Parts: sequence; C-alpha cells; structure tokens
Amino acid sequence: MGIFQRLFNNKEKELQREKFKLGMAKTRSGSLASLKDVLGSSGQIDSRLFDKLEEIFITADIGVDTVVKFIALLREEVRKQKLTDPKQLENLIVDKLFEMYLKDEIIDTNIRYNENGLTVIMFVGVNGTGKTTTIGKLAYKIKAEGKSVMMAAADTFRAGAINQLKIWGERVGCHVVSKDPGSDPSSVIFDAIREAKTTKTDVLLIDTAGRLQNKVNLMKELEKMNRTIKRELPDTLYETYLVIDATTGQNGLNQAKIFREVTDVSGIVLTKLDGTAKGGIVLAIREEIGIPISFVGLGEKITDLDHFDIEDYIYGLFADFFD
Repeated sequence: MGIFQRLFNNKEKELQREKFKLGMAKTRSGSLASLKDVLGSSGQIDSRLFDKLEEIFITADIGVDTVVKFIALLREEVRKQKLTDPKQLENLIVDKLFEMYLKDEIIDTNIRYNENGLTVIMFVGVNGTGKTTTIGKLAYKIKAEGKSVMMAAADTFRAGAINQLKIWGERVGCHVVSKDPGSDPSSVIFDAIREAKTTKTDVLLIDTAGRLQNKVNLMKELEKMNRTIKRELPDTLYETYLVIDATTGQNGLNQAKIFREVTDVSGIVLTKLDGTAKGGIVLAIREEIGIPISFVGLGEKITDLDHFDIEDYIYGLFADFFD
C-alpha cells in the first residue's frame, strides 16, 4: 500500500477530497485520460513506457523541466525496487509526486493573521484572471470565520474594476474604499488602511491593476503601494497573493515569474482549476517558481474557494487509480 492509499483512508477529509475529485475531472478526462490505460496495456517497464509517461505529463502542463526531473526519479525508484509490472507504477507515481512537491517541508497555506491589529492582503495579477472575484470569495470566507473585512479598490486604471469590487462588497456585506478612476492607487490604500484602523477592521483586502505591458511602470506602482503599507503598518507582515488563471497553462507560469520579479509574492491563488484539462500546472508552479499555492478556485459559487491541499489535489488528479 502506497503513501497515498494510506492517506486517503482518512474519513475526516473525505468531503474535501471529493470536491477536488470533481474539480479535477476535466484534467483526468483530458490530458491524463490515457495514463491508466497505458499502464494497464504495457507489458513491461521500459524506456518506451517512460517516454509515453513523459508525453502524458507534459500534455497535462506539468512543465517540461519538472517532467524530466520527475521521470528521472521514477526511473531511479524502479531500479532500486526492481519493479517490472507497469501497474506498480500507479502507487509510485502519486507517492513520488507527493514527495517532490513537499520537498521535506510542511507548507502552511493559512492566512497569516495579525493577532494585534489589521491584517492586509494585497492581490496582484493580470486582468482577467479572476482577481476581483477571488477577493469577493475570500472576503466571504473570512467573514464566515467571524472576522470583519474591508476592501480597497486600488485598481484605479479601470472604472469597471472599481464597480465590480463594489458589487462584490454589496454581495458579501463589506465596505469598499474607492476613488475616481485614474486616482493614485497608493492614495486609495492609504485611505483604506487609515479607515480600517479607525473602525478596528480585522482584514483589509486590496485589489490592484494587472498591467504587464510595461513592467517598469508596474514595478514602480507596486513598490509605491508596498511603501505605503509598510509606512502605515510598520513591523507588520502582510500577504501578497498572485492570482493566476489555471486555464492559461504555461502562460500563467510566465506571469508568475514576472510578478515574482516585481514584488514579494507570499502565495498564489489558482482560479478556474475546475475548468482546465491541464491541471498539472500546479506542480510546475511549485517546482519552477517555488511559491506556495494558498487557494484554488474549484467552481463559480461564492463558496468555491478552497485552501490548497497537496493530498486532495493529487487525489483529484489520480482518483481513477483508487476507484
């Protein structure tokens, strides 16, 4: 029995596992659809089989570099254990992916709440990734924990972004601090922090513009925002979440690399994971970017924003192995 078969016997996590299983259905029926058949129809473990596995995993958007490294680990483990039956690779694949993702470290995806005052979470990412929707969903989630939440519409580049955040504010029951389109984004953050401190709000969620056309301007804008937060909240840690659309695949990986250059990203929110047949992008982000995935979007409902859990995710990818 492999590591994952033992973990999946945990009844307490059954509902969450099922949500990931449903959310990852497109990936299982798409890019990973042939995996079980390939393992079942192959007569032996040989180079031809490893080539097929490599092709399947690359198609799932796990990333070429990550796949090459992973296949090398599989080959070495097969040699050590002297495995000959391709069906034995089912457990080995999920176990090695689990080990590769964790890298001997415990990843805490929980929000780092400031116990003695305001908690600030700034959201960055290109337009269209679902950034504003994510803020609304997270506001709902945090309020359900009994905390008060305020939003800041610091994406002043687009009037539509301001209006969309206000709609989410009304829907969730959160006050939204905003200014006219074209205003200085940092001034919005300044006003929001002052107001949140005055009203003793627990959490402030900040929306930002996602223009990548001019990386220099983006960097300057984000640097100014960060300076404003640090000046108003000295010695206070705050989260910066990068929102990536899972359906963009390797393009999302490139976005992560760019934003990592221009600001300190503490976690990634991967939206629309249920809408892609290439859900392996999660593994590529972890291996090639090194930033933890904090939340994933597995549906359109207001409750469909979940803490990322590597066990649930890998179960969602390979649930067919355990049916």
